[in-house]
Amino acid sequence: MGRRIHHLGLKGPARMRSQDHRTGIVAALLVFAASVGTAGGQGSVNVPPAAPPPSAVSLPQPLLETLPNGLRVLLIERRSDPLVTLHAMVMAGSSEDPPGRAGTAQFVAGLLTQGTARQSALQLAQTIDAAGGSMQAGAGWDETMASVSVLADRQALAFRLLSDMLIHPAFAPSEMQRYRRQTISALRVLKEDPHYVAHTLVREALLAGTPYAHPPEGTEATLDAITREDLERFHAKYFRPANTALAVLGDVTPEECKALAEKYFGGWVGREMTAVKMPSNRQAKPRHEVILINQPGAAETEIRVGFPGIPRSSPQYPILKVANEALGGPAGNRLFFELRTRRGLAYSASSRLRCYRWLGAWIAKTSTRSSEAARAVTEMMAQIQRLRSRPVSRPELHMAQNYLVGHLALQFEPLNGIAAHSLELILYNMPLDYWSTYASQIRSVRQREVRRAAARLLRPKDDVIVLVGNVAGDVQAMRRFGPVRMISLRRLDLGARDFESGRETRAAGRRHRR
Repeated sequence: MGRRIHHLGLKGPARMRSQDHRTGIVAALLVFAASVGTAGGQGSVNVPPAAPPPSAVSLPQPLLETLPNGLRVLLIERRSDPLVTLHAMVMAGSSEDPPGRAGTAQFVAGLLTQGTARQSALQLAQTIDAAGGSMQAGAGWDETMASVSVLADRQALAFRLLSDMLIHPAFAPSEMQRYRRQTISALRVLKEDPHYVAHTLVREALLAGTPYAHPPEGTEATLDAITREDLERFHAKYFRPANTALAVLGDVTPEECKALAEKYFGGWVGREMTAVKMPSNRQAKPRHEVILINQPGAAETEIRVGFPGIPRSSPQYPILKVANEALGGPAGNRLFFELRTRRGLAYSASSRLRCYRWLGAWIAKTSTRSSEAARAVTEMMAQIQRLRSRPVSRPELHMAQNYLVGHLALQFEPLNGIAAHSLELILYNMPLDYWSTYASQIRSVRQREVRRAAARLLRPKDDVIVLVGNVAGDVQAMRRFGPVRMISLRRLDLGARDFESGRETRAAGRRHRR
C-alpha cells in the first residue's frame, strides 16, 4: 500500500514550497496530456495503448489415485504452503432433491459440520479451533462439498475429521431444528430481496420441468416437511466412495497422501454406484413469457432475460464463453456500454452462462429506475438480437479471448482454485488435461462460430423475461416481448408450479383490460 504524505506539519514557506511544487507537477502533466492528444489525433487520449496478448501459462495437472473402494484422490502438491487442505466432493446436489423435499441436499450439507456419530457439534468445533484450522460444507446443483484446512503438521487430523463428517454425520434432531429455523428465517428475508427473487424466478421458469426448477434452499413448506429419515436416505444413496472425489492440497507428499487416504477413507464401504443416467426430464421447456413481480413503491426494478443454455461438458462451451464475454462479460460487455455508458439507465449490466451436468441457462441481468424498466428491457433485447444476427467484430473477439486466457492464470493461482477446477473435471466427466488445452480452444474460436452459437440459443420464442419492482404500469409496454402475467410479491411462492400461492394465476391482460 502506498504511503500517505500529509502536509499538516508544514508551516509558512515550507508549506508554500510544497504547494508550488504540486502546482508545477499538475501543470506539467496537463501540458504532456495535451501534447499526446495533439500527436495522436482527436480523441486518442481516451484510447488505451494496445496490450500484447497474454502469455501461455503452464497449468498443473493433479496426481490421481483411485482407492480399491472407488474413492478418487487428487494430490496438488505445493511444499512451500504451510497448510494442508482437503476438499471432498460428493457428486450429488440440489438437482437430486426428492419431489416435495426441495432443500434436502443443502440440509444434508449444512449438518455435515454440526456433529458426527463420534463428536457433537461443539466437540467438533473445539477440535478444529484447537488446531487453528477451519471447516465448511455446502451443496451446489450437482455436487455437495466439504473441506477441512489445518497447518501441515496436523494433516492426519484433517483426514480424520473430514472422513468422520462424510461417513458418520449425526443429523442430530437439535441441530436439525436449529438449521430449519435459521434457513426459514433467512428465506423470509430473501423473499423481500428483488435480486434474489429475480435470480431464482428466471432460473425456475427457464428450467421448468427439470430437476433444476426449484429453490435449492427449499421453501418454508418443504423445509418443514423434511425429516431425519429424508436426510439419512439422501446420505445413504449418494455418499459413497465411488461417488466421491477427494482433493488434497499443500505441503504433503504423494506417499503421505496415499497412506492417510487409505487409513481414514479406505474402510468406507458402500454399494457400487450405478452409472449416472441422464434424467428423462433433462430438456428444459420454458414457457415463453414475461413475468412481472409487482412490488409497489420500489424505486428500482430488477430485470432478467434468460434463454436455455448448454451442459458444462458441451463442446460448444468455449464458443459460448467468448460469446458471453461480448454480450455481458467483464471484457467487452455490450450490455454495460449500451445501458450505462451510452444511455445512463443502470449502474451495471452483465450476462452469465450457468452450466450444469445436464443442461444450462444463459441469463442477462441489470437493474434500473422503475420508470425506465421497459426502456431498459428494449435495449437489452436489441443487444441480444444484434449478437445473434451479426458477427462480433474482430477487436471484440480478441478482447474476449485475451480476457478469458489471461484470467485463467488468476483462477489457478490459489491452491483452492486448482482444486475447484480439477474437481469440476471429475464432476462433469471431462479429461484431466482439459485446462491445459483450454486456452487453445478459446483462441481457435472464430467470429462466425460466435454468431451461429448465439443464433442457435438466443431464440426469441425461448426466452423468459422477469421484472421485479414497481411494475404495475409496465404491462402494456412488455406485451411486445411475449405473453405477460403479473404476480404480487406478497403472493409469490417460488415453490409453486405457477409461482403464486393459493390460486392459479390469471393472465395479466385480464387484470388490466382498461
